[in-house]
Amino acid sequence: MMFAISLGDDADDTNGRDSGERGDGSGHAGRGDHGGRGGEGAELRPLEVWHAEEFLAHMDRARALVDPWIPFASFATDADSARALLLRYAEKRANDTGRLYGIWLDGTLVGGVLFRIFEADSGNCEIGCWLEPAGEGRGLVTRAARKLIDWAVHERGMHRVEWQATSTNTRSIAVARRLGMRRDGVLRQNYLYRGERHDSEVWSVLAPEWRARNA
Repeated sequence: MMFAISLGDDADDTNGRDSGERGDGSGHAGRGDHGGRGGEGAELRPLEVWHAEEFLAHMDRARALVDPWIPFASFATDADSARALLLRYAEKRANDTGRLYGIWLDGTLVGGVLFRIFEADSGNCEIGCWLEPAGEGRGLVTRAARKLIDWAVHERGMHRVEWQATSTNTRSIAVARRLGMRRDGVLRQNYLYRGERHDSEVWSVLAPEWRARNA
């Protein structure tokens, strides 16, 4: 997945950890990714170090939506920190341990998806997402996450794709449901954020389930 991929309407689009990494801010954040107006004019592309200024401007627009759930935006507060975050994911990609992609809508960066964890040897990975308000209500995260799962299962042979979200982040959980994932369980009060402990729901889809669902 090195080139731009259209996120236009999918025939099967009936169908957020809150996006970003808990250690570096990634997880599943945002309020709305329900179906709606569709993904015309949307593209999924790798987020690279040279996108730092564009990424920072996007994070400034997304903070109010992302911050209640995960510290992703707090790791990109100026040009240097934005570049450092993108550099960490460039290193992950080089080491085949993670990847970061942006969602552009009509040429503007409005959100993204990522492999927070990518363990090729074990066949396990975890995806996450985030959005700014301009990207809501179009199903962009669902479409983008589907592209990542397709690539992980069909191209890389991954066996298990995981999704985690705090139990109160109902919109992120709704994306997991739309992706056809199953709820594995709840990690009680495992996530400490802003001085409060939160339950995390663990959702997943296995490769045989994904292949059968998309056959």
